[in-house]
Amino acid sequence: MASEIDIANLALGHLGDDATVSSLYPPEGSAQAEHCARFYPVARDTLLSMHPWHFAAKRAQLAAFAGDWGAWAYAYAAPADCVTVLAVLPQDAADDIDTQDYLREVGPNGAGVILTQQPAAVLRYRARVTDTTKFSPLFVDALAWLLASYLAGPIIKGDAGMKMSQQCYGVALQVLARATAEDANQQKVTLPHTPGWVAARGHIEPGSWGR
Repeated sequence: MASEIDIANLALGHLGDDATVSSLYPPEGSAQAEHCARFYPVARDTLLSMHPWHFAAKRAQLAAFAGDWGAWAYAYAAPADCVTVLAVLPQDAADDIDTQDYLREVGPNGAGVILTQQPAAVLRYRARVTDTTKFSPLFVDALAWLLASYLAGPIIKGDAGMKMSQQCYGVALQVLARATAEDANQQKVTLPHTPGWVAARGHIEPGSWGR
């Protein structure tokens, strides 16, 4: 599996840069390492926010906040690693069909808060994944191209850097399309279905067929 260093060096390679970084945190001292250390988290979190990746999907029982929250009956602390809220659910919900209304905002203490009418709420969310061993190969490829688009300006500079940035971003979107299609195949959800004629007829009593 690719490491952060591998992804950074792959991005530099996309730019035609011969430098090889060996450390990002802390940066090894080269300009390339400094740029990679600055832009890598931005590129990673941006890509994570662009699709509900299966490796980043999590569930958490939310911790309640006391206080008066206006029209909202309940307030919960947002998980520290939450990038995007996918659904606020009852405890026994099997899927997102039962998602409840919610509002995400910042509380008085500066922490993230999720407001809802759901008691004992469970949050399904997209997490900030820093462990690169969780990334799929296509996610790594898209991330390297996206990182390259951020690096092109400070490394190549000028009009050439801007042009290279746009080219790398275009490739990142192409790889992202393949990555999201592959990721979508990692789940199969069969929703209960009631035929229209059954719903229209309502409850069918035993022995009523053919009436």
